[in-house]
Amino acid sequence: MHMSVQTLQKPGMILPDLKDKVALVTGAGSGIGKAAAIMFAQQGMKVCLVDLKDERTEQTKKQIAEAGGEAIAVDVDTADPERVAEAFEQAVKKWGRLDVVFANAGINGVLAPIEDMKLEDWDRTLSVNLRGTFLCIKYAVPHMKDKGGSIIVTSSINGSRAFSGFGMTAYSTSKAGQVALAKMASLELARYKIRVNAICPGSIKTNIGENTKPTPELDKIKIPVKYPEGSQPLEHAPGEPEQVASLVAFLASDASSHITGTELFIDGAESLL
Repeated sequence: MHMSVQTLQKPGMILPDLKDKVALVTGAGSGIGKAAAIMFAQQGMKVCLVDLKDERTEQTKKQIAEAGGEAIAVDVDTADPERVAEAFEQAVKKWGRLDVVFANAGINGVLAPIEDMKLEDWDRTLSVNLRGTFLCIKYAVPHMKDKGGSIIVTSSINGSRAFSGFGMTAYSTSKAGQVALAKMASLELARYKIRVNAICPGSIKTNIGENTKPTPELDKIKIPVKYPEGSQPLEHAPGEPEQVASLVAFLASDASSHITGTELFIDGAESLL
């Protein structure tokens, strides 16, 4: 059964260790980022909302404030190192600490066959998704290394378990790279008690379609993949952002204190078909 908005208002799990901690969430204006930011706030966390400036990020901030939570919004392109570094500085300046980073911002980008893909389109997808994640981890470390914390990266089933997203070579490569990055970081940062994990969602109801740009050439490379009974074995529908947010909150909390360097699939068995 899907979580309703009521479940969002009253989170199913209470994670007492998260109260008063500080989280930074990228891609916080919509979808999984927004759901996670709201869930963090409900757990009593203070949340730095990082996204390209638009009314949706402000709306997330407003929702958190109306529910009695505390949040700030920072305008950031995650591919820009100076703006990413500044977001971390603002969060720490405001609240004096940083405990959780949810590196979630990402784009599907331009979908095209390899021979037709423009280099600038490849570079943009890799820049936002992979370079952006690297920058989030890089600039989180100085603020987390004294007390430890949790970094959660949004990867995907694409690039780790599913490879039939035709035209999504850049996207899938960036998502595979994020998993390797999270594993490398988890080992390197274990000495600081910083845990790093990657979540791999399948189909989730989000706004990522807005930054998806299919090209007409796609038809020439598509291989028919048909599931007459549907491609969602568990719930017969895409997942809800709130379901992913529950996993993110778990990974942020001490409930997952022995989990690091792993990818967790959240796709209702979609990628096992």
